[in-house]
Amino acid sequence: MIEFQKLHRTDIARLLPYFRAQSTRLSNYSAGFLFMWSRYMDTHFAEEEGCLLLRDRYVGNHYFYYPVSRTGDAAAEERALAHIEAYCRANNMRLHFTAIPREKLAMLVERYGEDLHVSNIRRWRDYLYAAEDFQTYPGGKYSGQRNHVNKFKKNNPDFSFHVFTEKDLPEVQAFLCEYAVAQYAKADMLADEEMRGVFEILPHIAEYGMDCGYLRAGGRIVALSVGERCGDMMIVHIEKALREMPGAYPTVAQLFAQAFCRDKIRFLNREDDSGDAGLRKSKLQYLPVRLIDKYNLAVRRSIDGLSQFPEFRTSRLVIKAVEDKDAARFAALARDVELNRFWGYDWREEAPPDPPDAWFLEDIRSDFKKKNELPLGLFFEGELIGEVVLHNFGYRSEAEIGMRILPAFQGRGFAREGLLGLMEYGFVKLGLERIEAKCFRANEVSAYTLRAAGMRAAGEDETYLYFYKTAAM
Repeated sequence: MIEFQKLHRTDIARLLPYFRAQSTRLSNYSAGFLFMWSRYMDTHFAEEEGCLLLRDRYVGNHYFYYPVSRTGDAAAEERALAHIEAYCRANNMRLHFTAIPREKLAMLVERYGEDLHVSNIRRWRDYLYAAEDFQTYPGGKYSGQRNHVNKFKKNNPDFSFHVFTEKDLPEVQAFLCEYAVAQYAKADMLADEEMRGVFEILPHIAEYGMDCGYLRAGGRIVALSVGERCGDMMIVHIEKALREMPGAYPTVAQLFAQAFCRDKIRFLNREDDSGDAGLRKSKLQYLPVRLIDKYNLAVRRSIDGLSQFPEFRTSRLVIKAVEDKDAARFAALARDVELNRFWGYDWREEAPPDPPDAWFLEDIRSDFKKKNELPLGLFFEGELIGEVVLHNFGYRSEAEIGMRILPAFQGRGFAREGLLGLMEYGFVKLGLERIEAKCFRANEVSAYTLRAAGMRAAGEDETYLYFYKTAAM
């Protein structure tokens, strides 16, 4: 099972091989992005199948990134996806993805089926540019940028561009303090968080192998740019310039591209506009070759669309919700210690002292309301004789089944009939593709019943025997 751990800044350096290898074209999969936003997003990470797995937390929900292989191994990334699915299933966690690249979307839609909510929010899309365009600002389409650069150079004949070194840190920080006055005046939480990240990442430029350059004019720093190489792309994480210096922005952008975007760098990713109208206008004026989609996916399980308890019949049984009038009988079923020693759940761990009969009924209703399980009563000639449950729902149309029968009704085939009835409902109505079960090795009767219901062996360990059945079986 995956073990996610909090992403600390001290972890980022050893994760650099993943970022260097990524080909998503997205800024989210980079050291700079994670450094600057990990606190805001509460980022955690794990490594499985030679892939980096990232998980953010936002407004109470967990969001997973697409796995990134150090070697570009697509098969390993898909295996890592299976680990994420198992992790969510084991922890009863909803499976949400964030920052999914367009190239992976079709595969994920096919993997999870039609019951999938997909969004692609405009303000978070990254702007991708041809690196060579920034080096020269060619043709009529960039005449505005060229004019601004020429004006800046004319007004500041002593301008110079410098590669950042550690000794420049105090002066660069002083420049940022001057720049930040206007930024903080916006009273915008995201702007403040971004500015904090800018200050904090500067001492780590060399550690993370980033490129940084600054523009000097009139004896002081007037602009700064910081980028990170990821594959054939340079992600520009930081670009700041004093507003009172007209033309400083296009000038530092060009000089940065000329200094660092050579060799194999084909593209510049200048990140998103965060929904800022002025920033959007500016980014569009530089003529992006593409806006990089970032898809968010909410994967729904088979139970998630079920709003009320179903009711259906087998040859002898009615399978339906347990009603209030049956609370005492259901409580007796739940309290039977000998019957429930193989049930796998001990209600005493969660119940108040000496709970009333109604507590047991409210407990299963709460689990259904939370979409944790589908618990149904087995009724024979109007009398509650047991319970059958679908639970542990997964994200590829799978679930686990369990049943228990009151002692007075055991040995008459009701368990098998209840299992078959709920499995048919699961396959036909819920659209399940696979139903699983497990039983304690010592529970021979349960193992026999599962086999009698058509389930096949799926392995064993020191504690359990495992079984499964598919919609095609």
